[in-house]
Amino acid sequence: MRPGIHPVSRPVVFRDRAAGALFLTRSTAPASRTITWEDGTVYPLIDVETSSAGHPFYTGTSRVVDTAGRVERFERRYGRSAPDHR
Repeated sequence: MRPGIHPVSRPVVFRDRAAGALFLTRSTAPASRTITWEDGTVYPLIDVETSSAGHPFYTGTSRVVDTAGRVERFERRYGRSAPDHR
């Protein structure tokens, strides 16, 4: 790798604004604000809208769509009967 062309990777704190969770990780993203971490060290802070702490897929709060009910309602509305699966 050529020196001087790669961005600097440094410890950064990401804050999920919806869930209020904090994550300390490494990143090359620029940050204009800082935060004091639990150990007293000051790190750059980047606010994000969604993370694994608040996203429905990771938290298990996602809704299941009832596709069978939609199909039956469509068939009732437009007169087509459900096929016989014997």
